[in-house]
Amino acid sequence: AAIGANCVIGLFSVIGEGAYIGSGTSMGNNVTVYPGTFIGDNCLVGDNCVIGKQPHPAKTSTTRLTAPLRPLRVGPGGVIGSGVVLYAGTSLGEEVMAGDMASVRELCQVGRRVIIGCGAVLENDVVVGDYAKIQTGAYLTAHTVVGEGAFIAPMVVTANDNCMGRTEERFVKIQGPKIGKNARVGAGAVILPGVMVAEETFVAAGALVTRDTLPETVVAGCPARLIRNVPQHEKR
Repeated sequence: AAIGANCVIGLFSVIGEGAYIGSGTSMGNNVTVYPGTFIGDNCLVGDNCVIGKQPHPAKTSTTRLTAPLRPLRVGPGGVIGSGVVLYAGTSLGEEVMAGDMASVRELCQVGRRVIIGCGAVLENDVVVGDYAKIQTGAYLTAHTVVGEGAFIAPMVVTANDNCMGRTEERFVKIQGPKIGKNARVGAGAVILPGVMVAEETFVAAGALVTRDTLPETVVAGCPARLIRNVPQHEKR
């Protein structure tokens, strides 16, 4: 392993072969950094984190892996809370903040200055654009795409499998939702498989989004329906 200048490594932490820890990075106690993992300069890693582990999907999983994935990369200035689990094959841009107990699975691409709240879960193959905010307890299912500057409120749930785990069709029909640039999804909303939440859409709290939305509109209800346009002063 290579450890840069002015690093602090906590008690009982383990750094795997070939890992790189950037200059000025501080690591808490009982952290496991898997082989080959790259952690950039001036990062903060909390206690009890698991950084860069290889996935081991179940035989019935829709995820198919035939070889070990490339090592995890964490950009400079990252803040990783306590108990966070980050998988191999994933990359986090600069100054990403992941709250306590968050989980980011394999093959995710997370842009710069993204916030991932406490206990939030990003399943495999999720893409998150720069400056997006994913709040406490949100669940992003596999193959979800979140656009730049989007806001995902606490306890939002996304889905990608209309077969709900049955039939062989699900292996070819898995499709996560797409949440557009600067869209906002309110607390407890549910976004169904393949739905496109368009740019600057406002999804009200508790809404069930079953179909694509129009840009710059407010939708609410179960199922969600068009309410009005987003006010001009709220747009970016």
